[in-house]
Amino acid sequence: MTEHLSRAGNTLAYDVTGQGPLVVLAHGMGDSRHSYRFLAPALAAAGYRVANVDLRGCGDSSLGWDGYSRTDIAGDLVAVVRHLGGPAVIIGQSISGGAATIAAATAPELISGVIELAPFTRAQSVDLGGLLRVRRFRAGFIQLAQVLLRGSLTSWKKYLDIAVPTKPADWASELARIEAKMGEPGRMKVLQAMAKSSPSDAGAQLPNVTCPVLVIQGSADPDWADPRAEGERIIADLPSGLGELAVIEGAGHYPHVQTPDQVLALALPFLARTLANA
Repeated sequence: MTEHLSRAGNTLAYDVTGQGPLVVLAHGMGDSRHSYRFLAPALAAAGYRVANVDLRGCGDSSLGWDGYSRTDIAGDLVAVVRHLGGPAVIIGQSISGGAATIAAATAPELISGVIELAPFTRAQSVDLGGLLRVRRFRAGFIQLAQVLLRGSLTSWKKYLDIAVPTKPADWASELARIEAKMGEPGRMKVLQAMAKSSPSDAGAQLPNVTCPVLVIQGSADPDWADPRAEGERIIADLPSGLGELAVIEGAGHYPHVQTPDQVLALALPFLARTLANA
């Protein structure tokens, strides 16, 4: 059942399944909580209360928000945790990985751990050498540039084809669902606003995080020429001993979609440790 949380005259859509310690799921740009269709029920079956959230402007959440930065999204996630009763672990993908970092740094009493899936958590610079060397990275970059500049839904679908190298069985219907949602007036503008937002606000908060962080990267993620190196940089910017990196071979930018069983196998021991006293 979809529930709604009011925030500054707007609404966030989410659903809650399962019972136990709280885990909050936050998807990436141009997507919705349906992205976690494989992971959410598995976490609930493992004994967790799972809140699966549509980011502001996405899915069933309302349009018309004042901003779409990681700091804005972090405030929403903290509000969800406070509303449902924490502490919680946030699992955030892509832009929401950075938002989860900010939430952990600014609300340590509510956030006991963070799992970042293919996260944009640091300020990025154009990797010209990587664009020349790595075909996968170059192909993804070209499609994302068309999305950013022209709001091209066709280019977004082409990017997703690269970003999910091995498709789940329901990919055709899932892509049709994404296309229909992104075709609604205003939804592409939200994607573009998120894509234009800098991860520097999240990067600035990495030294202020006090809870454990698990970063999960896919080796075939087209968003970086070297996804492992990006994960290592995030870990290095955290306080010593807090961060852990796992790389799933062959996974792209959506490991929770492409390799949900492997993500679950990595997440469950982390959740058991960080939510033991919740």
